[in-house]
Amino acid sequence: MTSDPRILVVAPDDDLIGSLCQGLDALGWRTVTARSLAGAVQVLIDWPLEAAIVDSRIPDPTGSIEALRQTVTPRRLPILAIGPDAGDWTPGLADIASSGPPHAAQAALRLENLVRAAIAEEEVSLREATFASRGEPLTPSAAETAPLRVLAAGKPDRHFLALSNALQERGCEVVAAPTPYTAFDYLHERPFDAAVLWGAEDHAPALSIASGMKRNTRLYHIPAVLYLRGSAEINLAELYNRGFADVAAADTPEDETADRIVALAKHHRRHLTIRRTLESARGSGLTDPATGLFTPELFASHLARVAEGARLRRRPLSVVVLKVSETGAVSEARKTGWLDRALPQIGAMVSRLIRTEDTAARLSSDVFALALPATKGPAGRIAADRIAAVIGCTAFDAGPDRTPFVVEFEVGVAEVGPGESPATVLERASKDVRSPV
Repeated sequence: MTSDPRILVVAPDDDLIGSLCQGLDALGWRTVTARSLAGAVQVLIDWPLEAAIVDSRIPDPTGSIEALRQTVTPRRLPILAIGPDAGDWTPGLADIASSGPPHAAQAALRLENLVRAAIAEEEVSLREATFASRGEPLTPSAAETAPLRVLAAGKPDRHFLALSNALQERGCEVVAAPTPYTAFDYLHERPFDAAVLWGAEDHAPALSIASGMKRNTRLYHIPAVLYLRGSAEINLAELYNRGFADVAAADTPEDETADRIVALAKHHRRHLTIRRTLESARGSGLTDPATGLFTPELFASHLARVAEGARLRRRPLSVVVLKVSETGAVSEARKTGWLDRALPQIGAMVSRLIRTEDTAARLSSDVFALALPATKGPAGRIAADRIAAVIGCTAFDAGPDRTPFVVEFEVGVAEVGPGESPATVLERASKDVRSPV
């Protein structure tokens, strides 16, 4: 095998999910199939898989799903159920239910979101334990109870209006935006849990809105759904690669499309709740007052807990060290005190450029560290180099009549090895420090 499988497929045969497995394999989401519950449990014991796709025809769905999740505890196992019977399952039994196999690119996108959410939820429990052990419990963010808010962008059409009605029947607050300009006005004025864009005869307005949302850090995670007039008007893989969370044809029943949009909206709102809980740590008296990042002591305590969690969950863990390079411009800014003024802003940028589940710390005045759960070493270096590159594009004030200066980082990365202590891996990352390629 060229790489270990990532997704468990539980299905009695290949009739329903076989073609989807081929598509996922081609996209790098390698699958392994089990024909029985006993086989599925054994596969989960053999490999630390990230998620499961389950054929809804499996016997005793409730017992089977519980057995799968129990096998991997304390690791969370997202479940995607596929088949005509999936909609009749107990709500919440599967994370996503689909009456038929989705496009492989769409499934990969959904799986990525589900896996990231599962890792973030694991981080919430670990971070709560860390803060509680130091006498300052982390307050969980309360889930929002207001109706789901959906932006419906596009010219009025009977199919589009019917979909809006179906969403309202499910308790959603639907806001209509007839043009891309009004759509962006609404998106910037109020929060939304999902956006459904009408394809109509011309897809350009919908594609324009979706592209604009993906370029905006505040709107990036809002799921965008494209509602087409027909079923074969455009390349689906291209649409999913553009960032659409779902694509529905107008001949798809409005109730089914509405259910899919509601599921996406709920997932988005849940993600925001998790993020708020994790970000609430910044206001704690335990964090660095200038940046809101973890202090060295807090980071050491949490890294030990994260490393133990990674071992129990059989997930990789990487540690990154970012050290400000001592360039001529930085040395001059250090002498004049302008580097000290810029460092809180740099720390804030680091915190915004990491994922929800990552932990950032300020080890010293100009050295930062990251704990990246479920991340192998090479992926950790890519993430660290990206952060360094983004900050390297920012000019910082050097004082009156002086040219603004830029900050470059030396980057060190180490993946936690079997039996390796957190202190050792942090030391290895520090010794690995070098300028990004």
